[in-house]
Order: sequence, then C-alpha cells, then structure tokens
Amino acid sequence: MRQIILDTETTGIDPRDGHRLIEIGAVEMVNRRLTGNTYHQFINPQRSIDAEAVAVHGITDERVADEPLFAEIADDFWAFIEGAELVIHNAPFDVGFIDHEIGMLNQARGEPRLGPVADHCRILDTLQMAREKHPGQRNNLDALCKRYDIENGHRVLHGALLDAEILADVYLAMTGGQTALSLDANAGDGDESAAGGGLNIRRVSLTPGSLTVQAPDEAEWQAHRDKLATVRQAGGECRWDTLEGWPGREAN
Repeated sequence: MRQIILDTETTGIDPRDGHRLIEIGAVEMVNRRLTGNTYHQFINPQRSIDAEAVAVHGITDERVADEPLFAEIADDFWAFIEGAELVIHNAPFDVGFIDHEIGMLNQARGEPRLGPVADHCRILDTLQMAREKHPGQRNNLDALCKRYDIENGHRVLHGALLDAEILADVYLAMTGGQTALSLDANAGDGDESAAGGGLNIRRVSLTPGSLTVQAPDEAEWQAHRDKLATVRQAGGECRWDTLEGWPGREAN
C-alpha cells in the first residue's frame, strides 16, 4: 500500500478569499515503511502572505518571490501523489487548497485536466482519527507528539516537509501498535529504494504465548510490599488489597 504523508503552508486561511499555496511537503510510505522518497517545493503565490500566517510558518514574501508558480510544478506534484492514499492532518484544509490551485490551473489550461484530489487519491484525515481516539483532548500535531512521546523539539515554526515527517511518526504511533526497527537497508521485500538508506519500521507479528514472562524474585516482591505499605499509611487503603490471589496481597 502506497501512502503519501502530506502537509502544506499557505498565505492565509481560506482559498475563497484568494489565499494560495506557498509550500508543499510530502514523504512516501509503502507498506508502513518510509521509503526515503520525498516531495518538497516552495511556490510563488503571486500575492502577499498574511502576517498571521508568517507568524506560524515563518515564510515571507521575499522567501518565495523567486520560486516557481504552481502551474510550473503541478505536473510533478500530481505524479508524486496520484493513486496513493494521502495521510493529512486536517485534510479538508490542505485538500481544499490543492483543489483550488488545480481548479485555477485547469481553467487556464483547458484539457487535459488534473484532479480533483478525492477522485484520484484516498484521503485519511489524522485529525479526525485523533479526535475519535482521544475525544475531548487537544489533538494538534504538537499535542499528539507529546502524547505519543515523539521528539519534535526542533519544530519551532511550522514547515511543510518537517510537519509531514513528524506526522508520519504520529500516524505510525496511532495505528501501528508495537513496531520494530531494522538497520538492514535491504530488509523486507528486497527493494533497496524502500529503505531510503535509514531505519525501516515494520509491524511485529507475535505468536500468542510466545512472550517469556519473568516472575519477580523475593527481593522484588518485598520491595513491592514495602511500597504498598507506604501507600496504605498515606491513604488509609490500597486498591491492590482488593485483588484476590496475587502474591503480594496482605491478609486483612
């Protein structure tokens, strides 16, 4: 299964107000393994960038003044995403901007036409997924990194490619359960390009009953009993005492 984890940066909030794309970042994943293939492009939006947007992503008018127009990069971008499942945090926002750009391009070009995105790609919204898994909690990318213990300390400002790379880690954490890291660049299906020269992440298949359970020794049990005694003294009771049959339970 080919997935593209994608993020964009824009001049503002709503394309209906004339706002445009200024950056696209995407990373490729095949069968839940990052391949090392990426797409990253700054875009000249042919308009000014709102100050509020600059405060979020740090991209200024001067930064994109000499970048190509969307019309110049559209075909390469479309070739990278077409047919894949797009994994996007708050997908309606990014897809809305991409479809808006494609719509203007199609109007200028006539046939053949690109898009719309949903007609050529499956779309998975990780924000909606996070809201279903963690109702009532903050589910922006920073909050999810903290929740899943994903390092993002280098993320001071938003950036499309950086956010796509972080989202890939978040998506795997939300959906993959236990994973294993392989240092073998040729591990798996033998496709060297699928390794991307880095770590491969794959689901671990475990046969039921194959895990070894190491029982605590007497010293460890005693340390546990001592800890529970401290809990009883501080709180007047200990929930462990309500469990029947466990070796550390004290007789009442």
